[in-house]
Order: sequence, then structure tokens, then C-alpha cells
Amino acid sequence: MNEKQRYCNPSCEFFRCGRKALFFKSRVAWCKFADDACDVKTCKFASCIRNKLLPNGICGLFVKPKIIEPKPEEMLKPIKASGKLIQKLKERELY
Repeated sequence: MNEKQRYCNPSCEFFRCGRKALFFKSRVAWCKFADDACDVKTCKFASCIRNKLLPNGICGLFVKPKIIEPKPEEMLKPIKASGKLIQKLKERELY
């Protein structure tokens, strides 16, 4: 796990419990439904109102998005058309 990736915690302002069973008992997030401490990684009712909660419990607000730029060769690679399509388009290769 990178330093920038952090696990979501119930004290976050964007965290919501789907069952509305979350309350705090002496600084510990407690689930009334499971009658146990809230564990975001394993709870199926945990959600984020900004839709940034990733399936493994990591908060997506702190994850840097990966940007993949296509290579110029792949962008201009022509596609060969079949017989009927060639007749309709009057071209042998499509860009």
C-alpha cells in the first residue's frame, strides 16, 4: 500500500452506513446491526456519498488516477474493411 492510499474510516464526513446503524461509542465507530465495531473493508453496507469507496476499503479521494496515453502508432492504425462494406463506403481502409 502506498503512503497516499488510505483506508476509508467511518469518521469521514462522506462515509454513510446503508443500514443507518452507525453510531460512535467513545471515539469508536459502532454498528448497531452487527453489534460490533464498524469495519469498512468487510461491511457490505458501507458507502461513500461521493462514490469514492473502492471495493478493497481504500478511499478513492486519495488515490491518484492513472492516465494512459495511447501511442501515436495505435491511433492511426487503419482498419481493413470487408467486401460489402467497401462497396458502401468506397474505401478499402478506414481510419
